[in-house]
Amino acid sequence: MSWQTYVDDHLMCEIDGHHLTAAAIVGHDGSVWAQSTSFPQFKAEEINGIMNDFNEPGFLAPTGLYLGGTKYMVIQGEPGAVIRGKKGSGGITIKKTGQAVIFGIYDEPLTPGQCNMIVERMGDYLLEQGL
Repeated sequence: MSWQTYVDDHLMCEIDGHHLTAAAIVGHDGSVWAQSTSFPQFKAEEINGIMNDFNEPGFLAPTGLYLGGTKYMVIQGEPGAVIRGKKGSGGITIKKTGQAVIFGIYDEPLTPGQCNMIVERMGDYLLEQGL
């Protein structure tokens, strides 16, 4: 299965008639493995900041999490494993695996819990596969 299939069929799946706004699987080095057409164009320093927060939980809290120039307020996640951010009625969930980082961006009516479930299940699956 291609990485694009994981994004299209699993991350951008329908839950109660709703979808994530955008999703991607990105290598730890910032290389895009696959992404939805709606995923924002991001800068290398944004990915570096996210990776720093996984290595030093709380790194992004003072400045916020940036992706594609959009600022998210960092909220409770799982140190070293999951970063969650909020912006207005939407937000972002980022799950780290051994080789990749999985992004899910949502907006209402999708809930934070639904976004977390989609992204974290995919991350757990990839971890089980040694990825």
